[in-house]
Amino acid sequence: MVNKLTNEEQRTTLYTTPDEPTIPGSVTPDTPVEMLNLNWSERDLRERERTKHVHRLHPYLGKYIPQLVEVLLRKYFAPGQTVFDPFAGSGTTLVQANELGIHAIGCDVSAFNVLLTRAKTAAYDLECLHDEIKDALKQSQVKNDFSQLPLFAHLESMNGKPPDASNYLRQWYAPSALTQLLAYRDVIETGDYRYKDLLRVILSRSARSARLTTHFDLDFPKQPQTEPYWCYKHSRTCYPTTDALKFLKRYSLDTFKRVQQFAAVRTNARVEIHHADSRNVALPAIDGVVTSPPYLGLIDYHEQHVYAYQLLGLEDRRDYEIGAAAAGTSKKAREQYQSEMVCVFRNALKAMPDGGQLLVVAADKANLYNNIAEELGVTIEHIIQRHVNRRTGRRAGEFYESIFVWRKQG
Repeated sequence: MVNKLTNEEQRTTLYTTPDEPTIPGSVTPDTPVEMLNLNWSERDLRERERTKHVHRLHPYLGKYIPQLVEVLLRKYFAPGQTVFDPFAGSGTTLVQANELGIHAIGCDVSAFNVLLTRAKTAAYDLECLHDEIKDALKQSQVKNDFSQLPLFAHLESMNGKPPDASNYLRQWYAPSALTQLLAYRDVIETGDYRYKDLLRVILSRSARSARLTTHFDLDFPKQPQTEPYWCYKHSRTCYPTTDALKFLKRYSLDTFKRVQQFAAVRTNARVEIHHADSRNVALPAIDGVVTSPPYLGLIDYHEQHVYAYQLLGLEDRRDYEIGAAAAGTSKKAREQYQSEMVCVFRNALKAMPDGGQLLVVAADKANLYNNIAEELGVTIEHIIQRHVNRRTGRRAGEFYESIFVWRKQG
């Protein structure tokens, strides 16, 4: 029998939590749910901790913090078990599972997400990786004499157009920056490199920063910025960037440092990431699920990395996104979202043992997840509300998200 909770009953699951936020490393399977305080503030959990090692290998909107995932994994899973994330996103679940010696399987329809997660979770020969990162940067500079490029010029004023550049790339990059990015890309694709995926992530991260956009609007640029502008971030007049090389250099160094840091805590636990639809992907046996599904009508996950798709020629499967912003939040969109989520979790349940846990982190403004649980026939053990009062940039503010703790019935 499904344990259905009304809105009033859901509120009663908001336990009187301890005043001090939970230290993730202190959590064990015996830690009572009511003793978890997951309302970390900026003071409690600094940005450098939330973005430790490979978690900041590339910016990504809509990801949950690794400390929350760590708590859930420590509480509900054990080393040697296998956790599945049907919405792998930037790979947070898979990275944290590996740290704890838990095998992990991820699935995502976004080719970029799969690329990023593979780069984050791979095992590297650090000496080889260091040499490859250094060589790719050097060879891309040899390929083009950047010193001869104009500091800024519209593409129309150039004597030629960079080869293999789409209209999007020509529109969103100064010619000098685009030429540098294309040179680096060509070096990667034609070179004999062992770790091409990681080099592609460096390229993508650099491309994100080198776009013709304002400094304060890297997340949601609406149109190219080709003229000087008043910068709300720096409180002065700023200029669109014309140089991608400085970002390629910066992120080459930062990427190696972060991979090196993760290598110090990485275990031999298996990590698999599949470019597939979690509604119908064939799964091996798993012990449970930890995931943060896409929020209804909030983010277009392919669009946020459109520059990577354009530069790298990745397959675009945006039509398979669940809850995409472009679909809106109408009644029809809500019904479709609920139906598709049921398909995802039902597919996962088939690979789970009786009693296995599904841990779902979502901002359920449309109140759909109780209905999803009812359709699935799972037991609702807890609904924990987390106060997220730590946001930065133009998205500063606070909101609440729910952690749904479901159990597969026998």
